Order: sequence, then structure tokens, then C-alpha cells
Amino acid sequence: METKLTLKLDKSVIDSAKEYAEENNRSLSKLVEDYFRNLVSEEKSPKRYSPLVEELSGVVSETDLKYTDYVEYLEKKYE
Repeated sequence: METKLTLKLDKSVIDSAKEYAEENNRSLSKLVEDYFRNLVSEEKSPKRYSPLVEELSGVVSETDLKYTDYVEYLEKKYE
């Protein structure tokens, strides 16, 4: 069931949003609805990552993140 909603926003925000919606062949109402839908769904469940990111998580260990040698190399290089 669709229901009407009235919002008060800065005119420049509305103009920019209308322009964005037109460029993307969508209605402003649909953009707002999608935003609210995503906002509510993120609160109910943790943010999901893309399958690629999930597949790669855990590939790099903590020891791999210690890059002091590389930092020292760069510091010497750009002295």
C-alpha cells in the first residue's frame, strides 16, 4: 500500500536529487523509498559484503599487515 509522505528539505538538495533521479531514469519517490528500505534493513541485519570480499576475508594475516620494512624503504627513498 502506498502512502503519501511530506518532507521538508533544503531546496538545493531537492534539486540535486531530482537531477540525479532523472539522470538515472528513476523517480525521486523511488530513490527515497529505496534509501529508507536499505536503512531499515541494515539496522535489522549486519551489513553484507560482496561475495568476492567475503571470499577474500582472512586471506591476509596480521603479520602480513606489518609493513615497517616497506615504510622504512619509502622513507629512505624519498629523503
